[in-house]
Amino acid sequence: MSSLCIKTNNDDILQYLQEEFYNFNMLNVSYSCNEFKSYKNIIIHYIGIDNELFYTKLATIFSYLVIDYFEYDIIKSILLSNYFYFNNSEFDKILELCNENLCEDEQFSFENRQMLLFDTFYEYIQKNHSIVITGFINFRLSDYRKMLEDLVDFSVNEYIIEREYLEFVSLLRLYINSQPTLTDIIHMVCINYDIILLDENLNMIDIKRNSLNAKYLSDISFSNNDFVLNTLLTLLPEHIFLHTANTSNNLEFINTIKLIFENRITICTDCNICHLYKNFNLKPNKK
Repeated sequence: MSSLCIKTNNDDILQYLQEEFYNFNMLNVSYSCNEFKSYKNIIIHYIGIDNELFYTKLATIFSYLVIDYFEYDIIKSILLSNYFYFNNSEFDKILELCNENLCEDEQFSFENRQMLLFDTFYEYIQKNHSIVITGFINFRLSDYRKMLEDLVDFSVNEYIIEREYLEFVSLLRLYINSQPTLTDIIHMVCINYDIILLDENLNMIDIKRNSLNAKYLSDISFSNNDFVLNTLLTLLPEHIFLHTANTSNNLEFINTIKLIFENRITICTDCNICHLYKNFNLKPNKK
């Protein structure tokens, strides 16, 4: 016979476990709930011969329990402990990013988290006949906590990058709105991996690649997009016609241009310029 005593004083956890054990879907299993001086205990017994299946079902239940009832609080405690200097608004945004990454990032997927918990619980209940739920979660889930710490670090980095990006857009928007326009019209044509600029007479504009005179360049390894943006900031057009008939590899940069130049932008997807360049397939510039 195999038996396990689960100790907890949390009524929600007690109810959760009793419901799971009621639907255990395995022969030769029984359970009882008792209250002692320090804990309320659930004791589950198995008198069959397939102990591996019994432990597998228990470990699965416990792993789901941690994710359902404890995971959010663990993430909050890690964030408070390691990044206490963020204000409440920033804290909430980072928590939102954590939740998004739990749902969308393969590294932190439900399957990975559940399997990590499952392995820890399975190894323990094979060798022990009792478990204190909160104590086990606080002191024996080091690998799982490390995964959640990585999640929080990843989400904080995402938040900082997003914040710096928005500050960058705001500064450039302020700059162009404080300067007189120097050019009436520029056509910005997006062609797969590259962007070309045309003046109002449809002559190609030389994209300024002199980093010494740049009003903006992102870092020391300059991309073509950096030089395109620098050229636009140098020419300060009154209006930009953005031709997006072929944009598969430049969406992020195009969205940045839209945010910076706002109402100076007109989007075009079906004009003579669009048709002229639609079938072009420029290769990415090699450094």
